[in-house]
Amino acid sequence: MLIDIQHLHTSSLQDDFQSALYQIFMFENSAKFSVDFSNYSSAAYSLVFLSPYQHFKWQGTTPAFIIKLEFHGDFYCIEYHKKEVACNGLLFNNIYLTPFVTISPILFTEIKTIFNKIEVEKDGGSPFSESVLKSYLQLVLALCSKEKSLQLVHTDVYQNELTVSLKFQELLESAFLFERSVQFYADELALGVDSFSKKVKKELGKSPSQFIQDRVVLEAKKMLHLTYLSVKEIAAKLQFEDEFYFSRYFKKNVGISPSGFRERVGISIAAK
Repeated sequence: MLIDIQHLHTSSLQDDFQSALYQIFMFENSAKFSVDFSNYSSAAYSLVFLSPYQHFKWQGTTPAFIIKLEFHGDFYCIEYHKKEVACNGLLFNNIYLTPFVTISPILFTEIKTIFNKIEVEKDGGSPFSESVLKSYLQLVLALCSKEKSLQLVHTDVYQNELTVSLKFQELLESAFLFERSVQFYADELALGVDSFSKKVKKELGKSPSQFIQDRVVLEAKKMLHLTYLSVKEIAAKLQFEDEFYFSRYFKKNVGISPSGFRERVGISIAAK
């Protein structure tokens, strides 16, 4: 099945793991966890969103049962449905935002009910099940995208256009293909490396070097999933010396080779 619901105990999540699927975790209680080796704490009634081959590890000390929804990109392509849901770059695939959203108990219960409906429908065997399941999934993504976008409006970092973090984000988006040293970004913002690094870490929770690495990896994942370019061509576009260096870099940070990632995640129907 290309979509599934699992009921898990947190004891099964204490070792770092990855999946070729998109994953959504529901945490009814407060939680501590890491995503791509960055630590997070979420309040009760939170949902965590993971793209294929992101690293996840449970770090909470209180045992709990959680619900996980997972789906393959071939079942529901978030790039293809971006106009309907707008979750790509909001819930998934945004290195600057926290990978979770905290919602009201009422909305949490509503989404939990949809999860239950998905669980029942996927075992029903109806010829209409796939369409129904996609509609349920799209509703979950739309509700969470709406909530997260509303919350971002009230986030201090995004209210103040003059923050170092926003300037760094804009600069990184325009320069990451060619400039990968923290010194370059600090110089461009007229700050010392230490001062720059502390400001970014304080405002966004990760160091500039981690953001630079994450941005390169994210672009590599996009090219592997959203284009028909060969690994060699992708390496060249990302300014790596050769495809072998790129493959080592990708595997070190993602845990799987570029060709392995493409094989398991697949090439999107939105690929160009």
